Parts: sequence; C-alpha cells; structure tokens
Amino acid sequence: MMMDTNKLEGYVSHIRYHNEDNGYTVLELETTHGDEILVGNFHYIGEGEYLSCQVEYKEHPTHGPQYQVLSYVVKEPEDKEAMERYLASGAIKGIGAALAKRIIKKFKKDTFRIMEEEPERLAEIKGISLQKAMNIAVQFQEKQEMRHVMMFLSEYGISNQMAVRIYEEYGDAVYEILKTNPYRLAEDIHGIGFKIADGIAARAGIAADSEFRVCAAILYVLQQAVAAGHVFLPRQILCRNTGNLLNVPGDFVSDQLMGLILDKKLIIRTVEEEERVYLRNYYFMELNSAGMLLGLDLTFPVNKDELDQRITQLEEEADMELDVMQKSAVRTAMSQGVLIVTGGPGTGKTTTINLMIRCFEMEDMEIVLAAPTGRAAKRMTEATGYEARTIHRLLELTGGIEGNEQYHFEKNEKNPIEADVIILDEMSMVDISLMYALLKAVLPGTRLILVGDSNQLPSVGPGNVLKDLIEADTFPVVRLTRIYRQEETSQIVRNAHRINQGLQISLDNKNRDFFFFERNDLRSVIGGVVYLVRDRLPSYLHVDPFEIQVLTPMRKGELGVEHLNQVLQYYLNPADPSRAEREVRGGIFREGDKVMQIRNNYKLSWKITNRKGFTVEEGMGVFNGDLGIIRQINTFTERITVVFDENRQAEYPFSSLDELELAYAITIHKSQGSEYPAVVLPLLSGPPVLCNRNLLYTAVTRAQRCVAIIGREAMVDQMIRNETEQRRYTGLKECLSISGYTGADCTDAYPSNPCRQKGS
Repeated sequence: MMMDTNKLEGYVSHIRYHNEDNGYTVLELETTHGDEILVGNFHYIGEGEYLSCQVEYKEHPTHGPQYQVLSYVVKEPEDKEAMERYLASGAIKGIGAALAKRIIKKFKKDTFRIMEEEPERLAEIKGISLQKAMNIAVQFQEKQEMRHVMMFLSEYGISNQMAVRIYEEYGDAVYEILKTNPYRLAEDIHGIGFKIADGIAARAGIAADSEFRVCAAILYVLQQAVAAGHVFLPRQILCRNTGNLLNVPGDFVSDQLMGLILDKKLIIRTVEEEERVYLRNYYFMELNSAGMLLGLDLTFPVNKDELDQRITQLEEEADMELDVMQKSAVRTAMSQGVLIVTGGPGTGKTTTINLMIRCFEMEDMEIVLAAPTGRAAKRMTEATGYEARTIHRLLELTGGIEGNEQYHFEKNEKNPIEADVIILDEMSMVDISLMYALLKAVLPGTRLILVGDSNQLPSVGPGNVLKDLIEADTFPVVRLTRIYRQEETSQIVRNAHRINQGLQISLDNKNRDFFFFERNDLRSVIGGVVYLVRDRLPSYLHVDPFEIQVLTPMRKGELGVEHLNQVLQYYLNPADPSRAEREVRGGIFREGDKVMQIRNNYKLSWKITNRKGFTVEEGMGVFNGDLGIIRQINTFTERITVVFDENRQAEYPFSSLDELELAYAITIHKSQGSEYPAVVLPLLSGPPVLCNRNLLYTAVTRAQRCVAIIGREAMVDQMIRNETEQRRYTGLKECLSISGYTGADCTDAYPSNPCRQKGS
C-alpha cells in the first residue's frame, strides 16, 4: 500500500542488498500499513531494527514502487514486541525466535537493561549457560557501540567497510584519534592512505600548512616507496614527491626531516654524496643483515682430493657428468660459510643442489631446505627428495601473545635454527625483511647457500637482496650458464635464454610447448585468451582450466588484471543460484572463484583437515601471492573460506576481503616463485616502463609445459629490446663494504668449532 506521507516508521524485516563500501542498501520495512521497499545509504543497519525515515516516493522502471531514504534514525526498541523482533532477527548470534520469546517473557521491558547491566541473569533462562549469557552481552554492547561509531565516522566521509576496520583497530579511542591525530589512520590501517587521512584531517580542522601534516606526508611517501620495493629514497626525490603531494615547496618539506629524525622515525645516511632517507627499521634491517652475513663468511677445512673423489663417485652413481661450474659450486659449498649460486632455467641448479646435499649427508650434517613460497618449497621437495619448507614455516611464524597482535618468529637469535647447512631456493623473491628475520636465526658456523636466478624480477617486498649480494662481490658466486634441458619439448627454456640475451625468439609454432597467436585488436586478444584458458589448453595438456595462469604486465586497461579477471570469471565461474556471492570493491566474489592474497597477513590462521573433517595441522600466516579457491561464502557468519596450496583453509571476515582479489589473471610480478602447467600472455601494447625484457623473461620461465603468447609479434620484439629496469633504491651492497665487518676463519673465531664438521 502506497502512502502519501514523507515519513515512514517500521521494522527492517529483510535486507535485500547492502554494499559495504558506500552503504547503499535495499531493504524491506514492515510498517503498520504493510511492507515497503526502501533504498538509501545506511551506515550501519541490521534486520529487526526499528527505523524512522524521511523518504521520497519513486517509481523504479524495473523494480516498481519504492522509497528513497533522505534521512533516518535508528530507534532503540522500547516495547516488548519490538525487543523480541530485534532479538529474533539474528542480530545477536545464538539467539533465535524461540529463545528471544523466552528472554522477553522472563524479563519483559527490562530485557535490554538486563543485557547491559546484569547479563549473568540471562543464565536463568533454559538454554542459556553463563558463558553464552556473557557472549550475548558482549555482542549486544558491540552492536550499540558499532552503531554510534558508524554514525560518528560517517560525518568524516568514511565508508562502512573502512569504518568497521577503524573500530576494530581503535575501539572507543577512535573519537579522540580522529579529533587530534587522524594521520595515525594512514600509519596503522592498511587501505587508509595519506589522502584519505588528509581529507579527514581537513574536516577535523587541521591546518593545511601544519608541520604535523607535512611529517605525516613524508612518512606516507616513504611507506609508498617501500611498497614499491625501495628501502630508502634520496632526500631530493623524497622532498620533491612530498611537496607535489601537498602542493608546498620541497624546501619546506626538507625542514621537517630533522623533527622526524629526533622522533626516531627516520635515519639519513650519506653514501657517495647521496643523502639517503630511510624509515628507521629498514635502515637497521639492511645494516644488520650485512653484519650477520659477514659473520657467516667463514672458511672450513676441506680435503680437496677426498672431496673430488666423492664428487666423481656420486657422478658415477647418478650416471651423469657435472660441468666445471657445478663442481666448483659443490667444492665452494663445502669450504665456505656463504655461497651464492645463480643461473637461468635448465642450467642445472637442482642437480647441483642434489649433489651438495649428498656430500653434506656423507659428512653426517643436518641439512635444512627452504624457499619463499609454498609452491617453490613443494617444487624443491619434489626435485631433491628432501623436505623443504617455506621460510616462514622454517622460522616458525606465530601470532601475538598476551594481547600483542603483532606477528613474530619463534626462531631468532635466542632460539636459532638447528642446522649445519641451510639451502634457500628462489632467492630473487626474498625481500630485506624476510632476509633479516632469517639471518637472526642462523648461527655463525652454519653454511648458508643461496640459490636463485638473478635475471628474474626483484622481490615484491622491499629490497633487491640477491642482486645486491652478487654485485657486492663479497661472497663467492657461482654462475651456471650451460643449458642442460635441450630436449624436443624445451622450447620454453631455449626461448627464455634467448630473451635474456636480447635475441629474437622462435614464434613459428613448430614445437610442442611454445605457441604464438598473432592478434591485432583488443577484442580478438581477449577472445583468444578465453578460448585458450577455457577450451584449448585444458584438453591439450589434460589439466583443469584453473591450473592455467594468465599473466599480464599491467593492472589497469583492457588487458590489465582487473578487466581480464572480470571477463575470465564470467566464462570460467559464471553466476549460479547454487553458488553464494559477495560484492567487493565494485566486483563479485563467488564460491569457486580463483583468488590471491595480495599482502602478507601474519595473523591469519589456517588449518589442514582430513577427509573426516578433523584438523591435522594448524598454522599462522597467509602471504602475498598465495593462490586459493573460495570454498564457501557464509553470509550468516559473514566469513569466506579459502583453500590455498597444500589444502590450507583460511577464513576471512567480510571486513578483510580487501586482502583478496580474483586471480584468473595476475601480474607477472605476482607470479614470482610460482610455476604453472601453462602460462597465457596477452601482449598487444603497454608502457615501456612495464613491458621490458626482464618482465618477459620472468613470465616465460613461470611455465612448466606450455607458453601461449597472444597479441602482436612486434610487441614481443619490443619487450626483448627494452633493457630498461626501474631502479630500486637499496643499500645492502654498500652496507657489506662498511669497514669493521670482517670475515673470519672458523677455527680461529670459534675454538669450540660449532660448525659440527665431522668428516674433515
């Protein structure tokens, strides 16, 4: 029944749609005159609540008559009927219709006061234990507080989803923080950058030229630089970028640096007349990592004749012959504390590692293998027959204790890794933060062998560890260059090396594993990608379409990650009434979707269950680049369950879904350390800063069995010729040359010989 009045009151009987980002909601309101459809922006609303709204009647061309909400007030339930309706709505988990009726029958109009002031009395009702009573009270109080906070934050233009995260971070302290120092939000909460915090500060009345604002902007620019892979910024660039952000002179920015230094937030170090500005913790990560590495640079006594005989014996047993560089790597591994082995695909890195392991085993040494990602560790295990773990697992990542929510590693300088030898693979992926954490847990006297391809893209996180270590020329480096995989099916390997050498590659399709499809317009390229992923390659390789990975240089544009994911989701996992959905950031997550974690979350727990549903293993941490499948979207508990590699299941609250994104297509940078049965590369056009030789080389080497490039041959040639790489501002190389750090002979430095060398 339509009403002429511009005011409506009633109960929210059903929420048809709610957008977490902007609060746009479609709901059914039960009034004394019947049910009405309301649309509007609600900062925080739940079924069962009582609304008083100012509305405007509209006739929607598709959905029919409805009311546009101009303003509203959520009223506390006052009578017994209203209270029972609210409790029975599911707003408080654990209370259904029957239990709500019993609670109201017992306490009548005094129900809400009891829940706030005397919650233990709820246990007087059959079906409510004392623990459940307290849980109900906590939920009830949180709902009240959340509503007040939502309304308060809405005055600052903060979205619903972000408001939930702010409240979870600060609780009641949010009021004081927003009024006095809103820039804390940019430091403490992922997703609130300086610009959002700056807008809040402007609403709070903080002056545009305040020193407070400039200091916050300096920290923000440095944090953005870290997110882009830099460890520091030159002072001139930092001041220029901050000045551009604030629209103030660079000199004005420069004047504020000293205050941040005195506050122990920044460090400035001059190297060859360049002033380098660091966030304090990253400066010490680099400096201390260099010191710890040099402390491992020991010399071990080795009988060279016996070792050569042993290598020959192992070659005969394996029916193979190592080249000069592989033998050099094994000899150096036995005699030196730190060794770097680098080489491209098919150059025998795995064979070399296997021989090292056999030699160390003959000396009865304790060997530990690790890699940055689960996929890389799994490949290492399969290739060596020796268990490999992720570096995070090796270091025994755990959540906070006694209320401290920050992650930490159980393995550290006080509880080091018990091993004689540590071999790390895929070192190009290791950033300075992870390297620092690892080195703290390595005892002097432990051999550290670092293996990787220095021509791969650098780590997603800050630093360029592998390249810096090689260029420092401080530790022995063995470069493997001879290509062993020259079988008929290894065109991937041959082309990868030609790309790395700047040579044209074969695109004639006269092989079984490297294909090129010339397409010259967006529509045909996108159509070709869908055909290859959904139809052609699964049948050719006998794999699931989800095992085929689309890699692209860009995030934006028609051939960027964001658009390709929408297209591929439509064709590979279309809408279906049997699969639950959740709207996120203008897109959709659907049960069955392929997704990727886009930042490290050290606090997120996971578990592995057996067929009967029993938990067989638990752990902490899901990391940037981890791929998984959405198993369940539970709208009642407001959680999404994702199954990652090794059958690890993790649950995400709806408020944390910005940590995930669709992964039918991912950037080439995000593919580091992973391998896929097949890789599809759409290459039509793109900016030179992204489309370079290094990027193409990395993409091609991610494929195990098949590479399919679709686009323009001229674009492929252009990428091969483009040697430009964006510089990363890192200082590990220079830190290794600081005087005062020196290597030492193992026996002289450690008379008790903690190296535990048994065979020499």
